[in-house]
Amino acid sequence: MEGPTVGMERFKAYGARVGVWLQGGLDLSVRMKVVVGPDPSLVYRPDVDPDVAKDKGSFRNYTSGPLLDRVLATYKLMHTRQTVDFVRKKHAQFGGFSYKKMTIMEAVDMLDGLVDESDPDVDFPNSFHAFQTAEGIRKAHPDKDWFHLVGLLHDLGKVLALAGEPQWAVVGDTFPVGCRPQASVVFCDSTFQDNPDLQDPLYSTELGMYQPHCGLENVLMSWGHDEYMYQMMKFNKFSLPPEAFYMIRFHSFYPWHTGGDYRQLCSARDLAMLPWVREFNKFDLYTKCPDLPDVDDLRPYYQGLIDKYCPGVLRW
Repeated sequence: MEGPTVGMERFKAYGARVGVWLQGGLDLSVRMKVVVGPDPSLVYRPDVDPDVAKDKGSFRNYTSGPLLDRVLATYKLMHTRQTVDFVRKKHAQFGGFSYKKMTIMEAVDMLDGLVDESDPDVDFPNSFHAFQTAEGIRKAHPDKDWFHLVGLLHDLGKVLALAGEPQWAVVGDTFPVGCRPQASVVFCDSTFQDNPDLQDPLYSTELGMYQPHCGLENVLMSWGHDEYMYQMMKFNKFSLPPEAFYMIRFHSFYPWHTGGDYRQLCSARDLAMLPWVREFNKFDLYTKCPDLPDVDDLRPYYQGLIDKYCPGVLRW
């Protein structure tokens, strides 16, 4: 059986051949910077556990550093093009879930071909991160098997990148569209100037098109792997608890769960779910380490969870 180190090299070589081009808005040299280097949207995180991060300050440095150009370029595209109209079109495009039919494990295997270079310290396929996150949760919460499965599932929406979607419409911190972006949104003051929604009186206020405390279930989130996977789970009727759906949908909504913003849109239920989302984020991203899990050894356990909560061939 091929060991994890050999497997990593094979997957890295394959992943190096996978390119997802950002479409339009940048010249070729900038597009090369954005695609080839680390995924900018996941590098600078606002609440890194100091016991895990090598240098906590590096995750909050938005003014200098080797990744700054591509970080800014990706968020500029995202914050310009993620509009109410764009998000509604993506819901219509993918809401029928006719992209592909496959099992959960087949989706995990697809991520073997996606080397997510979002972390400056490690470089291995996203599928390993799925198992690492799940195993971190399993160790800390041995009695909550559904929570273990969330760790495996949470980034599977990134199959959109392998379907040809641009990075700014797949990865990155999420935010509500249809209202003015709040202060803790990454690059809030420098990347939204060309977003047409902010020229619309309906969408440019703090509440925008929403009612106070309408609940996040009634909010149109920016489009990406979180929202897509959440909608896919609903469509396929996963038998997971509500906490799992919240974790999947909002794990990249850092302005909410870490920045403390958008409380004016939250219902009491959202605030009750917030600790669960924060608990999940302890294990997302920062469980990554060079000691890769023995995926073949772990598969039977997680296949059992899949058979329990989301079995069979699913529509994506």
